[in-house]
Amino acid sequence: MTHFKTTAAAPEIVRRNGVVRAGSRVVPEEVPVAFSYGGSTHAVMMGTPADLDDFAVGFSLTEGIIASMAEIEAITVVDEGRGLDVQVTLAEEKEDALRARRRHMAGPVGCGLCGIESIDQAIRPVPDVSSVPLALTTKDVAEAAAALNSAQPLHHETHAVHGAGFFVPGQGLVAVREDVGRHNALDKLAGAVIRKGVKGSDGVVVVTSRISVEMVQKTAILGSPVLIAISAPTALAIRTAEDAGMTLIALTRGEDFEIFTRTDRIATGVVADVA
Repeated sequence: MTHFKTTAAAPEIVRRNGVVRAGSRVVPEEVPVAFSYGGSTHAVMMGTPADLDDFAVGFSLTEGIIASMAEIEAITVVDEGRGLDVQVTLAEEKEDALRARRRHMAGPVGCGLCGIESIDQAIRPVPDVSSVPLALTTKDVAEAAAALNSAQPLHHETHAVHGAGFFVPGQGLVAVREDVGRHNALDKLAGAVIRKGVKGSDGVVVVTSRISVEMVQKTAILGSPVLIAISAPTALAIRTAEDAGMTLIALTRGEDFEIFTRTDRIATGVVADVA
């Protein structure tokens, strides 16, 4: 895999306790990352130039371009100077399907909801994970969040990126990915999980960001029945998780957290009476 510089040193003026001094801080790189299929650019987003093979696989999966790793024949990363072109070669039938999809697209695409041409596509149905028999304890929830916090080298160096991890009860974190974009971090994680041959239904996704509807959609497409976040969810994210039968846990602080959907998967202990 080609490696690119992920951080830079930035000169700064620091003011601390009334004292001003010259200093330097390590900051993350952010570059345009294009995904090209069959020689045509499908989407461009700003991202951290790391784990690009994982990014390509995860993005292709969560955007509905592929259903399995076997449908990708090759991934090549080309440095275009001011950005990176991730060229994905698909199996012939998938190339044909994507070509037909492009013909019906309203216009160019970019970050966030890629290739979307209608409201119905933005609020797309998500896979049903309600039957996945995964159960967690409060200790598992706390352990997943704590493990992610300690497994983010780029965050600890820069304090400017998001993290996403895949936690399997009894095993711990099996993959962690970071990026300046929260969607990108989750796509990279999905790609890493698939490439490791791990089933999404075997564990939970834990993220450092807020939970938007896209984060729920991507988690469900991966097949995980539980999404844990350090921050809060949006109302649409909660409704989408409920429709998918997903357990949504947010505002995690140690063994303190809030469960918004499918509470039965978590052994929380004694429930206090509500006044």
